[in-house]
Amino acid sequence: MGDAEIKASQWRLVEVGRVVLFTGGPFKDRLATIVEIIDHKRVLVDGPSSKENSTVTRHAAPLSNVILTPIVISNLPRAAGNGAVRKAWEKAEVEKKWDQSAWAKKREQMLRRRQLTDFERFKVMKLRKQVGLSLLLLSLELSVLFKGHCFCEGPRQGWTI
Repeated sequence: MGDAEIKASQWRLVEVGRVVLFTGGPFKDRLATIVEIIDHKRVLVDGPSSKENSTVTRHAAPLSNVILTPIVISNLPRAAGNGAVRKAWEKAEVEKKWDQSAWAKKREQMLRRRQLTDFERFKVMKLRKQVGLSLLLLSLELSVLFKGHCFCEGPRQGWTI
């Protein structure tokens, strides 16, 4: 018989120790961890953070207000107290892992872009156009060196000089 490869699902499960990100309410954009599952719609969360104004007090939160992250604090006992959660949080380096994730970097970039003034958005647009033009010129110079083949992507792809 042929070999069957069994692969575990890559879903983010609601589990004790799973780090969540709040999407609304008074704790919007803050991290916490699931300490206990109350029912199919609510969980008990606690978010000990070393950053000021980033802590989440222990409370019951609806799952509709949180997003499950890929970060899990392993071996966190159910209904662990504040001290145990804080120690496990620091041992797992949750904030460091979150800050290094592409998700957090993208959210920070979006927040920065959202706070730009009209003139700053104009400057960003001009700089992007300048970079695009310089890349096009560089590609055309390379195409002259390599017998007329354009290395451009997009609508100019395949042009010859």
